[in-house]
Amino acid sequence: MTENEYTGHAEPHGDSALRTLPGLQIRKASVGSMDNNAYLLTCRSTGAQLLIDAAAEPERLRRLVAEGSEQERLDLIVTTHNHHDHIGALAELAAATEARTAAGAPDAETIMTRIDLPLSHQDVVEFGEQRVEIIALRGHTPGSVAVLWQGIDDEGAETHHLFTGDSLFPGGVGNTDSDPQRFAQLIDDITQRVFDRLPDETWVYPGHGDDTTLGAERPSLPQWRERGW
Repeated sequence: MTENEYTGHAEPHGDSALRTLPGLQIRKASVGSMDNNAYLLTCRSTGAQLLIDAAAEPERLRRLVAEGSEQERLDLIVTTHNHHDHIGALAELAAATEARTAAGAPDAETIMTRIDLPLSHQDVVEFGEQRVEIIALRGHTPGSVAVLWQGIDDEGAETHHLFTGDSLFPGGVGNTDSDPQRFAQLIDDITQRVFDRLPDETWVYPGHGDDTTLGAERPSLPQWRERGW
C-alpha cells in the first residue's frame, strides 16, 4: 500500500495499514478486544523502529515489527498512557525485542512493567535519523502524552503527524470521568499545545478507531468545551 492509498482505517485483527513518507513509514494495526491502535514508525534510512502502544496481542505486534524489519528490530516502545488496554503486551514485547520503554513520567510510576525513559512535555526522542516530540496532554490520565513527527512530504512541503492515544479522537477529547477539573485541563492542553500550534493539515492517529485531521476537528472545539466532554 502506498502513502496515497492510506485511509486511516485498520481492520480489527486484520492486516496493518501502511503509510510511506519520505524518511518514514507508518504502520497501523488494530489489536485486542477493545480494538486498540498500535503504530509502528520505521526510519527508512536506518531501519530503526519505534512502536506506539503495545496494547495487546504480543504475537501480532511481533509480526507488525517484522513487517518493518525482518530482524524484528525494535528500538523503543512509547506508551501514551497507563490504562490497561494500552499496556497489555508491553512486558512481553519489551522482553522479546529488548526494546527500551518510555511513558509520561506521572503514568510511568503506575505501570508495573519497567519504564526506562520517563517522558516530559517537549522531550525529543530519536530513533535512527528520525525524531519525535512528546506533547503532554493531561486529563485523560495525569501522564498522557501525544507523539509528534514532523517532516517533508513528497511535494517538499512540511507535514505533521500526531499520535494522540486516548486524548483526542474524531469528535472530541478523551474520557475524563465527568470530572470538571480533568476535563478543563485536557481541553486546555489540547487547545493550547495542539490546535493553537499545529496546522489544519496535521494528521491525527488516535488510540482507537479511524484517523482524522486537526482541520476536521477544529470547528468543534467551542462545542466540546461547552458540553464538557
